[in-house]
Amino acid sequence: KLLGGTISFFQSLCVLGYCILPLTVAMLVCRLVLLGGTGVVTFIVRLVVVIAMFAWSTVASTAFLADSQPPNRKALAVYPIFLFYFVISWMILTFTPSSH
Repeated sequence: KLLGGTISFFQSLCVLGYCILPLTVAMLVCRLVLLGGTGVVTFIVRLVVVIAMFAWSTVASTAFLADSQPPNRKALAVYPIFLFYFVISWMILTFTPSSH
């Protein structure tokens, strides 16, 4: 069992995988916005989309995984989830197409 909780390691991987879908949608939206060019407005649009989808992914996965942990280990379970989705969100936000 993962961190002394009630679900196994592979069940937690499945939850993380399913909850990454909003960030996949954010990546698609950001790529479409980048087709229109780069600038301050497009960055703000991308930032809002990525923040919203990051929050959705984090809340959805912690709703599943934090409840399966003992009360004294909830923060220990939520912190890696936050970092995982934060790094993916950062990669989506900082992507800029190369100009050839």
